[in-house]
Amino acid sequence: MLRAQWRSVTAGALLGVVWMLSQALMPAALGRAIGDGVAARDERALVTWAAVLLGLGAVQAVTGAVRHRFAVFNWLSAAYRTVQLVTRQATRLGGTLPKRMTAGEVVSIGLSDVSHIGDVLDIASRASGAVVSIVVVAGILLTTSPPLGLIVLVGVPLILLAAAPLLRPYRDRELAHRELVGELNTQATDLVAGLRVLRGIGGEPLFAGRYRAESQRVRAAGVAVARAETRLNGAEVLLPGLLIALVTWAGARFAVRGTIGVGELVTFYGYAVFLIVPLKTLGEAASKITKGLVAAGRVTALLRLDPELPAAGTARPAADAELVDIASGLVVRPGRVTAIAAADPRDALAIADRLGRYAEGEVDFGGVPLHAVADVRKRILVAVNEDRLFSGALAESLAPDGDEAAVRAAVRAACAEDVVDSVGLDAHVAEAGREFSGGQQQRLRLARAFAAKPDVLVLVEPTSAVDAHTEARIAERLGQARAGRTTVVCTTSPLMLDHADHVAFVQAGEVVAEGTHRNLLDAEPRYTATVTRGETPERART
Repeated sequence: MLRAQWRSVTAGALLGVVWMLSQALMPAALGRAIGDGVAARDERALVTWAAVLLGLGAVQAVTGAVRHRFAVFNWLSAAYRTVQLVTRQATRLGGTLPKRMTAGEVVSIGLSDVSHIGDVLDIASRASGAVVSIVVVAGILLTTSPPLGLIVLVGVPLILLAAAPLLRPYRDRELAHRELVGELNTQATDLVAGLRVLRGIGGEPLFAGRYRAESQRVRAAGVAVARAETRLNGAEVLLPGLLIALVTWAGARFAVRGTIGVGELVTFYGYAVFLIVPLKTLGEAASKITKGLVAAGRVTALLRLDPELPAAGTARPAADAELVDIASGLVVRPGRVTAIAAADPRDALAIADRLGRYAEGEVDFGGVPLHAVADVRKRILVAVNEDRLFSGALAESLAPDGDEAAVRAAVRAACAEDVVDSVGLDAHVAEAGREFSGGQQQRLRLARAFAAKPDVLVLVEPTSAVDAHTEARIAERLGQARAGRTTVVCTTSPLMLDHADHVAFVQAGEVVAEGTHRNLLDAEPRYTATVTRGETPERART
């Protein structure tokens, strides 16, 4: 972020230096006004140094306002740039992300870590001014009184060294707390997603108790972070205070001895008070940089992840090409509705993952290995029930780039007209479409899949949450909606299977029988047992 925003960060740092220097020169101007003007009874000198003080105040006011503007700009830019990076990376990772990082960790990165990274760029302008002002003050004190200048030059590094041992425990506890927060966020996400199921089986009190116990762990870790931060904040006040007391005591002794004048004593006291600000700023910078390093480590850990199956292909087979899963022996012929009925549903899902290149496997698309095909995600769409509806206008959620006629056609094919008519295409969809029932969500997801118009559409149990009447209508409209395009349906529903052009029966991960649904019912007892679920074959035909 510093490299990407070096211009605005540099501008903020320069303004911070001018802003802090204008404050650092004020005690010297005040001391000269008292020494040369009041003590020497020189009205002209008094007016001159009063004007200098006024000018320094004006410079401080202007540079302070502009510096703050740059600091806020740097904070917001760093935070939102990080959000953009994380979002792009999450999109690039796709199905790899939930396998490598929990939802809670991603939420924690998006909410708190980006803020801490922004804090580092925010404090950069003030920290730069603090360092320069301390050096300038030490130089002024050395010129006026070498012993006092040495006290500052030696005292500041000693303060930093004394506070350094407090940073490591603070960083370690901050990291531990952040990890626990991520775990708790994950647990909360899972609870909210499965709350209806938990209530149905009476498991809500059990999981609420687990969440309560986990939240207490997070609270204890937060208290540990607060303790470490309190020690650091205490050191920020105590150690500079000791230095200020030492400078004031030494300056007073020099003034009593006549080594320095009254004006110089006022100057030294003013610098002793002024040093509180830059030293406290350095302590604040140490705290924010520590948090920023922890946050940056978590963000870069996410950015270092690579997709398990990167999209690096360049071949572009025809849209009506044949799709072959070599491991199972499945051949998906173009322009037809092919159904996969598996004795074990996990086998059908594994084939779907391979066809969509979400899992490793030997798959050919038009005679070309699938890993060598360009734009696989656009050309082959795998729609599963774990997919989510996006928040926003319903029409945009179903087809961001489609016209209303195309959306209406997709909605009809998915038998979701009643859902759309009840709320309207302009209705706002809440997160994950939670205002819709399970069956309504499934039909809307199916409409979104139709509206995408991929070359190959792979549907995994697309009617598992709808009633038989609606399922029959979807089965009838599927072929028409996908006319001329290749469609694969993983299902054991007789209604869906009966409307498929071709059915492949999978057992132990391999295609063991093929044909139409009715032919397989007559010729393959294992298929019949799988799709009838104890019903008679005659009823399965109907």
